[in-house]
Order: sequence, then C-alpha cells, then structure tokens
Amino acid sequence: MTEADGDTTEAAAGRRIAVLGEMLELGDEAVEAHREVGRMAAENGVDLVVAVGDALAKQLALAAGAAGVPDIAMVGDNATAAAYLKSIVRPGDVVLVKASRGGQLWQIAQALTGQPVTSL
Repeated sequence: MTEADGDTTEAAAGRRIAVLGEMLELGDEAVEAHREVGRMAAENGVDLVVAVGDALAKQLALAAGAAGVPDIAMVGDNATAAAYLKSIVRPGDVVLVKASRGGQLWQIAQALTGQPVTSL
C-alpha cells in the first residue's frame, strides 16, 4: 500500500475501497505485516476494506477494523470478491486492488472492468 500513497485520484463523492489479498512468502513476519497493512488502510482514509483469502487476510481485516476503517468485508476467493464488489461499487468510488501475484487479484479488476478473467 505504501507504493500507492499519493498516486491515487481523490474521489470527490465516492468511497475509497481497498481490495487486499494475502502477501505470500513473508515467513515469520507475515502476521504482523498483514496487521500493518490493515492499520495503513485506516491511516489513509479507506472507507471499505475487502480482505481476500484465509487466515492472513483475516488478520488484515481485524487490524483495519480496530484502527478505524468503517466497513470491512472478508471473502475467501476472487470470484466472491468480484461478485460482491459488482453489487456495491458506485460511480465515483475509487478501488485499489493489491496482493501478491500468487493471489491473482488482477482477476477481480478484470471482472470489474468487463475484461476476460485470466489466470497464471
């Protein structure tokens, strides 16, 4: 998320939505790194975190909520995330999609923009 700081367009009337998947291969630092990302979402004014994945995504979601992100959603896979987002995204919303490449979260962005969904 730090790479995106300052590079996003402000949504005048929309929400900031962060779709965040698990960061793979972090080893012993994984749990704390995911919690830190959740806290960063709150610090950066994210209105909704959609955490995609399993145990590490749950840590991210819990930390985001505890740090003040007003809305949190937990989903287990990309297809569920895409379906959920299609049902709630409104004009003016800004959506950031970020995870390790192994999470293939580009599939969510593809689904939201009407592109064919691809995999590795």
